Amino acid sequence: MNALTVEMWKVWDSELGYTPTDFMEGEQNAAVAPPRDGADPLWGVSRVDEQGHAHIHIFPHTALEWRAAEYGIDHDDVETLLDVILHEPWIPALDDPLAFTDPRAAKILADIHGLPTVWTPGVSDEVRRQAHLERINAVKTHRARLDAETKQVRQGVVDYLGISVTLPDDPLAAVRAARLDPIRVQARQLAVARNRDRGQGFTPVTITSKPAMTFAGRKPWSGVEVSG
Repeated sequence: MNALTVEMWKVWDSELGYTPTDFMEGEQNAAVAPPRDGADPLWGVSRVDEQGHAHIHIFPHTALEWRAAEYGIDHDDVETLLDVILHEPWIPALDDPLAFTDPRAAKILADIHGLPTVWTPGVSDEVRRQAHLERINAVKTHRARLDAETKQVRQGVVDYLGISVTLPDDPLAAVRAARLDPIRVQARQLAVARNRDRGQGFTPVTITSKPAMTFAGRKPWSGVEVSG
């Protein structure tokens, strides 16, 4: 593959899952393992690269809330929130000196250099939102782009496997149908603003960590992180 070729990924499916819960562990494990709330919703998005290799991007449902809170994206604009989350894995880490060894990553870094982040003080939500959308656009321009696989191809596979199910036209229909609670988003906005004003970076929620006193859980739990 040419070093400057944009990777084209095909999205095949999306489905809802949940983190483990205490009652799933059984009494024996529950007695020795630290308690956790669990049963937090996770989205899994199946995508296939140009070589036909399948991957799954797993992220917590709360990631949609956090992006809305961090960048002032309308909580009803699930389309933009989802587009942001699905392309973020290809944004090079600013503190990774080896990122410049990838010509595509180097072009992204050049395009996004100096853009304000969620922690830049004295910046409006509008400026923050546009800056992050510029990062996503740089990813699509230089590194990777996601597109839905056709229903004909997806349906053909399940029919061949003998699975009696009719697939939706849009493989991301399940996520796009999700609705965010504006009160929960507002609570996260307050948390972000508080840490920004104190000059402290805030670690966004992942499937292995949960912010204190939120629906996502009050106690941390151990597990294997698949994606943030």
